Amino acid sequence: MRSLPENPIVSEEALLTGMVFNIQRYSTEDGPGIRTTIFLKGCPMSCPWCHNPEGMSPRPELVWYDVRCIAAQDCLKVCPQNALTLTPQGMLIDRDKCDACGLCEEACPAAALEVIGKRRTVDEVVEEALRDKVFYEKSNGGVTLSGGEPGLWFEFAMELMRRLGEEGVHVALDTCGGISSEKFRHLVEKADLILFDLKVMDEEKHAQYTGIELEKVLDNARWLGSTGKPVWVRTPIIPGYTDDEDNIRKIANFIKVNMPNLERYDLLAFNNTCVGKYERLNRIFAMADQPLLSRKEMERLKEVAIAEGLEPVHWSGATRLEKEA
Repeated sequence: MRSLPENPIVSEEALLTGMVFNIQRYSTEDGPGIRTTIFLKGCPMSCPWCHNPEGMSPRPELVWYDVRCIAAQDCLKVCPQNALTLTPQGMLIDRDKCDACGLCEEACPAAALEVIGKRRTVDEVVEEALRDKVFYEKSNGGVTLSGGEPGLWFEFAMELMRRLGEEGVHVALDTCGGISSEKFRHLVEKADLILFDLKVMDEEKHAQYTGIELEKVLDNARWLGSTGKPVWVRTPIIPGYTDDEDNIRKIANFIKVNMPNLERYDLLAFNNTCVGKYERLNRIFAMADQPLLSRKEMERLKEVAIAEGLEPVHWSGATRLEKEA
């Protein structure tokens, strides 16, 4: 019997890796049907309301779950950087020292420490995504690349979409539009559906809130509108930032003029369920005490968009209870 070679040839494409911080199966919020959403780590924007703060940095990050910790202290013994200190108030992570090597995660018997962000190969992600192919087929679903911003892992994202396309899987690209036009256009060509964010239409406010110039996003949006590619535009409705009628009116008007390929416009209601994520990353969520929007407010903004000629317009998310008059 002929033996296998010790070093089989592996394609460069198969060795491509991306920094994945979550793979969410049975998702119904990131495109049509039942989907698997691949969250890639890193984003060019720095929105203060971000609900996925663990996806903002492209680097892996260590977090500690207080409810799981049994104070075994195995983690302290294996940390080569001496970045961990267990105090009566909880675990202190010296983020200047921690390189997220993962040794403490492996040593912890209670899974109280976790490195958010793992290098995954295209082969690994495709294999996991295809486990639910039967659900995609029966529900007209598929796979969505999200983040963070998938465009920051351009080569990985391109190859991942190519491979999924070969398998007959519908692929959606969820993007903030804040990447170079060249990369944006290549990614769009590989996708079957684009989920595109439009947040703020005031140039100064957009730069202040997101760290990215508005025109870069709008240039990509205009080109996208010329492609005929199916598009869902989404606006996070954030109190004090994006929730005024004039902002929604301007977004709706821009879409009407520049994006005839729109399939739906989604208004995504603010929520503060991400507070714990910020705490585990030793960051402050400035909107932690901000109350939810009311159903009446979301309906009002929906009507503003419809009045500008958009259809269909949807809104989703938790809203606060309103007192009866």
